Amino acid sequence: MHFTSSRQRHRAPSVIIVSLIDVLLVVLIFLMVTTTFKKAEPMLKLALPESRQAKPGASEAKPFVIFVSTNAPYFYLGDKPVTLDRVQNEMEAAVKNDPQLNIMIKADKSSPLWASIKLLDAAKAAKAGSINFVTEKTALP
Repeated sequence: MHFTSSRQRHRAPSVIIVSLIDVLLVVLIFLMVTTTFKKAEPMLKLALPESRQAKPGASEAKPFVIFVSTNAPYFYLGDKPVTLDRVQNEMEAAVKNDPQLNIMIKADKSSPLWASIKLLDAAKAAKAGSINFVTEKTALP
């Protein structure tokens, strides 16, 4: 015979907080590793030429950056491929807004020379404030 009351004692539910913290940390680490961060540079992989005389550029105003790749389409504004005419029109419009516009050309070291020369001509025709090529500083041996 069982002489206990029909009323059973119920324990208050408890949450094991330590295991929840472990799971949340794993989820947080997963999100940090898999999140892609916004990049200022386009997805073009350029191997910039090297220079021992390279100096950091002044970052007073936002420069007008043009990318030159190794194969067609050669010219990129941001991550969008454009034609030379479109680059020239965009340059002229930007120079009208800012006569001291700094034009920066990021050309791959294997890109054709004619593409860079065309950009120089277009920048001079647009009467840009300054025209610069972006290079990487070589490591001294």
